[in-house]
Amino acid sequence: MKKLINATETILTESLDGFVSAHRDILVVGDEHKFVRRASLKPGKVALISGGGSGHEPLHGGFVGLGMLDAACPGQVFTSPTPDQMLAAAEAVDSGAGTLFIVKNYEGDVMNFEMAAEMATGEVMTVLTDDDVAVETSTFSTGRRGVAGTLFVEKVLGAAAEEGLDLAALKALGDRANAATRSMGVALTSCTVPAAGTPTFELGEGEMEMGVGIHGEPGRRRVPLTSASEIAEEMVTAIADDFGDKARGEAFVLLNGFGGTPLMELYLMFNAAQQLLGRRGITVSRCLVGNYVTSLEMAGCSLTVTLLDDELTRLWDAPVHTPALRWGV
Repeated sequence: MKKLINATETILTESLDGFVSAHRDILVVGDEHKFVRRASLKPGKVALISGGGSGHEPLHGGFVGLGMLDAACPGQVFTSPTPDQMLAAAEAVDSGAGTLFIVKNYEGDVMNFEMAAEMATGEVMTVLTDDDVAVETSTFSTGRRGVAGTLFVEKVLGAAAEEGLDLAALKALGDRANAATRSMGVALTSCTVPAAGTPTFELGEGEMEMGVGIHGEPGRRRVPLTSASEIAEEMVTAIADDFGDKARGEAFVLLNGFGGTPLMELYLMFNAAQQLLGRRGITVSRCLVGNYVTSLEMAGCSLTVTLLDDELTRLWDAPVHTPALRWGV
């Protein structure tokens, strides 16, 4: 294992200290590194909180700031944050309008956020993201996994919360955004969790994992490596088939890198996916290409497609100022 670390037991706290220091105009870190939060909170606004295991950066801490999250709770690498982290974050950013948890559908995350919601004194609601079409039930989830589509949900909810939408309306909007979103990923290599020191799984030189999860969980099948166009075809087909008759009109597309894939290859994949979607009557009117929901140094990518309407488009375009996303301000 070759990594830029001092010790596996301090990698998270040292990384968080550097992250917050680099973005001190936007962020502060909570006591005992339990969470990061916006440096400037907006009174009377519903508080938006997410979180999950570290190793997926910039998710979720990179999306804390104006127009997105109020706080994010980082667990150890690929490990859910604890209920006391979530409770501390809620207490730190709750301004009296209630709190909305945005939770990826992994059993540890779901259980711990539920416990935190039960312990919280204010009103709490939850939006569960489950955009991964690769498998119906995986190693760490009952039902579909929440993956890169979580970014879109956090962005539109953040914009709506800034506008003053109340807790129940935000919950409904989040569920609707999630229902309009589908994702699928492919891995070309494994990644190495620092505490483990060995690759999470083994792939042969000529193999890839189709439908992989963001922790390296198994996907649909392990297959011989093929061309980018054929990989894009399988991902687009899986997503479009899952949408069914709704698969048409304008869409947001995220071509997301898992941390170890050059941008040249990500843009190539985006080009292939955009052409394939166009042939199916889906027009890419909003997009992101880059490393946004990573899996440490895994090589590979995921494709996320959200079918847009006027409200979702407007909320996506709304101003945002976070470490990872900035426009309109």
